[in-house]
Amino acid sequence: MALDSASLAFVPVALPMATSTPSHASTSAPRRMGSTASVAATALAVGAVVGRGSVARRATAVKKKGVRVVEGKEVPWNLFSPKAPYKGSCVSKETITTKTALVNWETCHVIMDHGGSVPYIEGQSIGVIAPGPDKKGETPAKIRLYSIASSSPGDDESNKTVSLVVKRVVEVSGKGWCEYSNVPQGQDAEFPDAEKVYRGVCSSHICDMNAGDDVMITGPTGAEMLLPEDPEANMIFMATGTGIAPFRSHLRHLFHDKVSKGNFKGAAWLFLGVPYSESLLYDEEWKEMQAEFPDQFRYDYAVSCEEKCEKNKINGEMWVQHKMMQYSDELWELVKDPKTHVYMCGLKGMESGFAECFQERVEAEGMVYAEFLKKMKKDKRYHVEVY
Repeated sequence: MALDSASLAFVPVALPMATSTPSHASTSAPRRMGSTASVAATALAVGAVVGRGSVARRATAVKKKGVRVVEGKEVPWNLFSPKAPYKGSCVSKETITTKTALVNWETCHVIMDHGGSVPYIEGQSIGVIAPGPDKKGETPAKIRLYSIASSSPGDDESNKTVSLVVKRVVEVSGKGWCEYSNVPQGQDAEFPDAEKVYRGVCSSHICDMNAGDDVMITGPTGAEMLLPEDPEANMIFMATGTGIAPFRSHLRHLFHDKVSKGNFKGAAWLFLGVPYSESLLYDEEWKEMQAEFPDQFRYDYAVSCEEKCEKNKINGEMWVQHKMMQYSDELWELVKDPKTHVYMCGLKGMESGFAECFQERVEAEGMVYAEFLKKMKKDKRYHVEVY
């Protein structure tokens, strides 16, 4: 039965209970969860929730298998576990950065087919299990969580795919921090003379994928980065590198997808920090969105190794907060607005960067910064995922 997406926009939905796999299921022989009918019903119900445009962020008690209640709304949650992952496949893998002086310059956009069995909401994460061995020699490797970079319908809007943006982790002694090695000296073709070379197990697994390769998926999970329910809310997105993932998910939902495009009435402003221009992610997409929605969407880049900033007393580079300082008047008015949500995803230090940007403003208006931040958190408009 075909459903009009508009008719789902404000319909409350109860998700059906998912059928789970036995707890003793092997990760080497994963089983698909439940019957085709139950999976389809679950995906349809989640699609209705997504169709409303947003879900608030804080999670409470689990009511059903594969479902978590988030401020009164049911969202998909851990439909597949590490012991019983979903066996999906790689649709495509594309390197979306070009080579720079950094050994870890490569970032890939990977689309995976989940057959409609792993529904998710913008801002959530999935897990990927690499076959191994990991750095301890264990097979399969431990699960690695990645923020989802596609909106809930997927890049192809089929409701059957999920996309990730993954940087290939490479550390080489003498060219960056390298605590341990998983490649014997002289056996790394790219760095044969290095004393130590470490290549991330799961990031290499994902970045080496080819179309048709199997991929073990868990989740979805996560409630911290979900969109606000109010269609008139404003969003400030602060990202470094692949921390762009949840914001691409959000922005495609707000400004791209047929099922949701045009429902958003607020404003969104993206700040992305990368080391080089060659490291910029999804630049063409931001250009297209801004051209179509000039009154609602803005984006700015902080290219740290190419731009200088006198306000950075550490090394003089342009970081995200320093780029934001160039628009401090406009941003401060947004931050004070009770309808504005601030999101940060990427490297540790982003919260201190937010303080660097706005603490003086807060205190100039007679407020205590710690109390101002506490109030933002209490109002659930301060969202942070850093690593």
